[in-house]
Amino acid sequence: MTAKYYKYLLKFKRPSGTSRGVLLEKETFILEVFNDNKNGVGECAIFRGLSFDDRLDYEEKLKWLCENISQNSDYLKEELKEFPSIWFGYEQAVLNLKNGGNIFFPSEFTDEKVPIIINGLIWMGNIDFMEEQIQEKLNQGFHCIKLKIGVDWQSEHQILQKLRQKFSKNQLELRVDANGGFTKDEAKIVLQQLADLDIHSIEQPIRAGNWNDMAELCAETPTPIALDEELIGIINLEEKKNLLETIKPQYIILKPALVGGFSGSDEWISLAERNNIEWWITSALESNIGLNAIAQYTFTKKNKMPQGLGTGSLFTNNFKSCLEIDGEKLFYKTLSD
Repeated sequence: MTAKYYKYLLKFKRPSGTSRGVLLEKETFILEVFNDNKNGVGECAIFRGLSFDDRLDYEEKLKWLCENISQNSDYLKEELKEFPSIWFGYEQAVLNLKNGGNIFFPSEFTDEKVPIIINGLIWMGNIDFMEEQIQEKLNQGFHCIKLKIGVDWQSEHQILQKLRQKFSKNQLELRVDANGGFTKDEAKIVLQQLADLDIHSIEQPIRAGNWNDMAELCAETPTPIALDEELIGIINLEEKKNLLETIKPQYIILKPALVGGFSGSDEWISLAERNNIEWWITSALESNIGLNAIAQYTFTKKNKMPQGLGTGSLFTNNFKSCLEIDGEKLFYKTLSD
């Protein structure tokens, strides 16, 4: 088996706001593997500023993988344990090599029989921009919307209040993602305000790494808390177990590119279910290559909650997609030549 990689810069259609700033482009790396006149493709979807493996020697490790691609996968996994997005790309490429076409995980989803229910994602911005996005998602038929918050809570709170006045929790599930934007004291107030509005959950109310503070919030919260960034960089199985047993969150959110690919996600899911913690899967601004693989993997996990997989239309120069969104349903469609 041989391999090569190349860098690719995804350009956002419009600047996308998060609590970490405004994103204009997204760097990623495409890995291709070759064997017996067949090839497989995967995406090493690094997220600069967030990924555990955002390091100076990232491309050096990618070159190393290409030079050692024929080595045993257990050996490669151990060598790449501090490079979760590279391992994620390797897993995809090998699965695609095996299954052909644009398939990673064959299922009723890739047979074009059953879709995945997804949430609608609302990006940060001024009130007019956020309300415009929300109305668009509602018109498209979404019943679950996720809003990025944590930049201007007063305005964001007003938007949520307006939404809840129009739609009950039975009509519209509202999730929010703070990306660690609040202090612990601020979070306690926000958690109550969210509970008053029947908000489904809040992702990462405070910055990752503050286990005791997060445990205190999770123990007392009137609004369910989901861990997201908290999972990044936790490699060892025992440490994963320790984190969940210490913090005891209501949910965890899995971004395969950031938590060690599909095998890393499987570990988190197994531990979460053992501790009665619910979970769902989201993308992390991958290109359509990585997003397609994540969607196929997600379907095999049979989770009935809306998943966070609607990011494929964000870029002007994305790769051709096998994924089509119709309202809140994500379908797989075989690409014609």
